[in-house]
Amino acid sequence: MTDIVAERMARLRATMKETGTGLVAVGPGSHMQWLVGFYPHPDERPCLLLVGPEKAAFLMPALNAEAAKQSSSLPMFEWADADGPDAALARALDEAFPERAGRVVLDETMRADFAFLLADALPGNARAFTGDTLGLLRSIKDEDEYRRLKISSRLNDAAMQAAWAAIRPGMTENQLADVVRDHFSSNGARPLFWIVGANENGAHPHHSTSDRVLKKGDAVVIDIGGRLDGYPSDMTRMAIIGEAPEGYAEVHAVVEKAVQAALAAAKPGVKAKEVDKAARDVIAAAGYGEYFVHRTGHGLGIDGHEPPYITATSEVLLEEGMVFSIEPGIYLPGRFGIRLEEIVILRADGPEIFSELPRDAFIAKA
Repeated sequence: MTDIVAERMARLRATMKETGTGLVAVGPGSHMQWLVGFYPHPDERPCLLLVGPEKAAFLMPALNAEAAKQSSSLPMFEWADADGPDAALARALDEAFPERAGRVVLDETMRADFAFLLADALPGNARAFTGDTLGLLRSIKDEDEYRRLKISSRLNDAAMQAAWAAIRPGMTENQLADVVRDHFSSNGARPLFWIVGANENGAHPHHSTSDRVLKKGDAVVIDIGGRLDGYPSDMTRMAIIGEAPEGYAEVHAVVEKAVQAALAAAKPGVKAKEVDKAARDVIAAAGYGEYFVHRTGHGLGIDGHEPPYITATSEVLLEEGMVFSIEPGIYLPGRFGIRLEEIVILRADGPEIFSELPRDAFIAKA
């Protein structure tokens, strides 16, 4: 067991004790990746990591066991297709959860049939999801995660600059997206998403990048991210081809003011909804409230979207070390959209921004 795995297991068990949790069960996915550094091939065969107060064990399909043993020394209770998982699950629970006491925390992202299999084996235990245990721990990044996220962000900055250098009238949204994808791939990252939306297309927050030809006078939303060394990036900037459409400068200024208000509101101990409110109030006061149609932000870690979520209803108290986006936007149907997005890590005195690029619109030659 590596030092990072041992430290995270210890933190999880301390949180389990505080919350009266007797067992945390996770399936193959990001929770398992964060906790033990890997996860086996996910398919329909039940596979669970069971973490109890003192011991942990895997329920492991036999065909995945040998490969999994190269990544973990935890005991693996194997089962074959011919036998089914029930007996192996009972043995794994005897190892990790012998007293069967306390609530059972389920990975909210695991397959439903895995969850029902475990629930049937533990019918008398209260159940919850990971919000106050593993999920909470994941939302607070350690220095290794901060370093990886920062490096990933720097590559995202470079990919955005590559897009700025390439953008010109006559190319399509897809061709500009190709530049971004190629930059990520040629620098060892996996492209994750590439939203390029010109003028009327930018008024759709999750526009599907198309063959729409870019032209003089377009305001272009560029929202991109890639995965480097296991961690993603995410950022949105604006580009103008030649001269901005009518009314653009005013709306950009409002969105920029909303970003600044959200950054100022984000402090340890503040509820997430207060950060959302800070951004939303600026946009509403300027008369564009109905055109800010999404939350202000989402967490970023192993997953591109994870807690904390910066919404109008979130009661989550922000804590030092949390990483999340601040990305207000205004979307004017048929005209253009503007979104400015920063990823930040919350420090004791407020947010530290990962990107080193300005939020001013990039002006491309027409």
